Amino acid sequence: MGRVLVELFYDVVSPYSWLGFEVLCRYQHIWNIDLRFRPAFLGGIMQSTGNKPPAMLPKRAEYLLNDIKRMAKYYQVPLTVSEDVFQRIIGTNTLGAMRFITAMDMTQPKYLEPLSREFWLRFWSQHEDVSKAESILAVAEKAGLSSELTQKLLEMISTPAVKNRLRETTEEAIKYGAFGMPAVVAHVNGKPQLFFGSDRLELLASVIGEKWLGPVPSIPSPKL
Repeated sequence: MGRVLVELFYDVVSPYSWLGFEVLCRYQHIWNIDLRFRPAFLGGIMQSTGNKPPAMLPKRAEYLLNDIKRMAKYYQVPLTVSEDVFQRIIGTNTLGAMRFITAMDMTQPKYLEPLSREFWLRFWSQHEDVSKAESILAVAEKAGLSSELTQKLLEMISTPAVKNRLRETTEEAIKYGAFGMPAVVAHVNGKPQLFFGSDRLELLASVIGEKWLGPVPSIPSPKL
């Protein structure tokens, strides 16, 4: 099997997306893959597919609180959960943030990884807002963006090009079968295969003919 394109559709409001993101970032130089980040809008996917927030079921919400904590520890991602986490998720509109990330994808995609990570850190480690303009500015500064680039991206948020790109990416995820996030799509022998959730990466490895070395793999030493 040759080099495999692996697409990660994500939204920074999704904690499991962050877990999957970090693990795939660790494997992108170990597995024979081209990892492509695909910022999308979770709200659009939920609405289009009729999906409901999992925390609406009280027992599931109780389980998820513990599960996210366990997964963060196992995946070694600095994600912490506040008691009002589900109210924060439901009360946060990430449309502006995901448009900002989309604008970055359209201009300088090499910054997608650090920028996305800073949004997750702000929302899931520091428990701060990511929807307001000043919050997006703070994230951009942390990610090391110049003020000129940040201003350019902020101006792009309201343009039809960025709005359409985010909508098209979200629709593409739905076309692949996504109903939530993270949605990982591996193109194997010309056919897209969907893997839902951050706990399906071991299965992804098997399908693409790679070895699963755990969530925190050690990078093999180069041969002399």
